[in-house]
Amino acid sequence: MVKAYDKPLRRSLALPELTNSGCSPRPDSRSAVVVRPKSCPYHIVMACFLGGQVLMRILRFRVNRQRTLEQMVAAGPLTLTPVLLTNVFAGMIFTIQTARELERFGAMHALGGAFAMAFCRELAPILTAAIMAGQVGTAYAAEIGCMKVTDQIDALKVLRTDPIDYLVVPRVVACCVMLPVLTVLGLVLGIAGGAGVAFLFYEMPVGQFLDSVRSLMVLNDLIAVLIKSVLFGAIVALAGCTWGLTTTCSRSVGRAATSAVVTTWVGLFMVDFFLSLVLFGGIGAALH
Repeated sequence: MVKAYDKPLRRSLALPELTNSGCSPRPDSRSAVVVRPKSCPYHIVMACFLGGQVLMRILRFRVNRQRTLEQMVAAGPLTLTPVLLTNVFAGMIFTIQTARELERFGAMHALGGAFAMAFCRELAPILTAAIMAGQVGTAYAAEIGCMKVTDQIDALKVLRTDPIDYLVVPRVVACCVMLPVLTVLGLVLGIAGGAGVAFLFYEMPVGQFLDSVRSLMVLNDLIAVLIKSVLFGAIVALAGCTWGLTTTCSRSVGRAATSAVVTTWVGLFMVDFFLSLVLFGGIGAALH
């Protein structure tokens, strides 16, 4: 038999129920404030502010070399195999699709040039950055998010360690260094895959294919690809770190990892559009 004076005590000890979509207790007449997840534009703005802080620290040479080397080792080898495989098969597919159209017009001699214009300038950097976003950017968001919800970042502040110096700057520098390297390796294997398909299926000599590539891809194009890769690496790292630092609870760690990829893809295509206008003469052609 339950006594009347026990009921208020039991009600006071009852834990609030959690909702399926949020991280806070379900609101009622006595409820606390519900913490709602931030939107994608909010994280884009926060990533821009975080990028400015990282840039200021790099210009002041406030870079932890040991942490940066550790992140370079983690970022490079982890993505090497998927980057190489993706670029090889992408080069083969692009060669098959392009050769079929050029063969109709009797312009097979320009196959390598068309390959260089599209694959080398655009497709290889984007594919490599996408692989790094899925492999490394999500890991950054999940790792830093777990540190945020377990108060490890607050512990760094107590130990007088700047979280941006310790966590963000090494990851940004590592991605900016390793992504151009991976892009060049993927570019080489992509060209090799395209040349192999052109030789096996269309009986086009490898030398002729490579000569056609060199005729349209000059040194300035390679420099432009490296510049794009550096910026893409910064976008991948900043998006992952921003979503990790803005994580509010354990349930949002997985959401942060997946949302970091979406934010990275949006940023990649936005930056790629403006870089293509500037680096490849799109603005001048549009004005004339």
